[in-house]
Amino acid sequence: MIHINRPPKSRNPQSLNPINSLQNPSFSQSRMPSFLSKSLLRLPPKSLLFPMSTVAAAKSRLRGVVFDMDGTLTVPVIDFAAMYKAVLGDVEYKRIKAENPSGIDILHHIESWSPEKQQEAYKIIADFEKQGLDRLQIMPGAAQLCGFLDAKKIRRGLITRNVKDAVDLFHQRFGMMFSPALSREFRPYKPSPAPLLHICSTWDVQPNEVMMVGDSLKDDVACGKNAGALTCLLDEKGRYGSQDFANLDLTPDFKVSSLIEVHSLLKSNFDLTP
Repeated sequence: MIHINRPPKSRNPQSLNPINSLQNPSFSQSRMPSFLSKSLLRLPPKSLLFPMSTVAAAKSRLRGVVFDMDGTLTVPVIDFAAMYKAVLGDVEYKRIKAENPSGIDILHHIESWSPEKQQEAYKIIADFEKQGLDRLQIMPGAAQLCGFLDAKKIRRGLITRNVKDAVDLFHQRFGMMFSPALSREFRPYKPSPAPLLHICSTWDVQPNEVMMVGDSLKDDVACGKNAGALTCLLDEKGRYGSQDFANLDLTPDFKVSSLIEVHSLLKSNFDLTP
């Protein structure tokens, strides 16, 4: 069942351009799409307006969808708990987990370590990710959803905290191309809005015309919300509830249990105009 937390609506344009505060050389303010001029927002004379009861509500325009990869486009195969324990040690893992019930951000955690310790940690993470690549499987409904977006000429991009090699293998193995496809080599990575704003700039579209789809509340939904985009949480196993939304102050616009439901909600709720 598709859960709609609130109807999609236009956001305040002033909140959609946090790009000026990001210190990232990949951005150029001049590349960001210009906002609508006030002249385009003028209402017609009252004599030309119809009563609200006789006018069908217009659907919001959607021009692009950006996906997470692991656990969204691909079946989750990495044992993250085992990986975190291998990097942090059992005692430190338990302590950090208790302080972060919504999940451990291992990449940000090790950024404060010494270069030697970081290198060792990245090697452990890379070993776990390589094991995941060997078992890489496409998520049910992903191919059909991408085919639908292609038919509608709706752009599709990808943002992952995995490495570029994993993205390249995904493209090669399953024959579905996403562009731009940003791996963790792009800094800063999720939950920063930087990668999503970069994609919107590349596409020359407004962030509120794009949807971020992912299985992580603290990474994917946070990234989308921070960028001013629509968000869809893929929650296959019912991991998230209202208390999780309250704890992190993050409520996705949509919550689904499969990519097949994403297909349905796009058709029902949006004007899919490229």
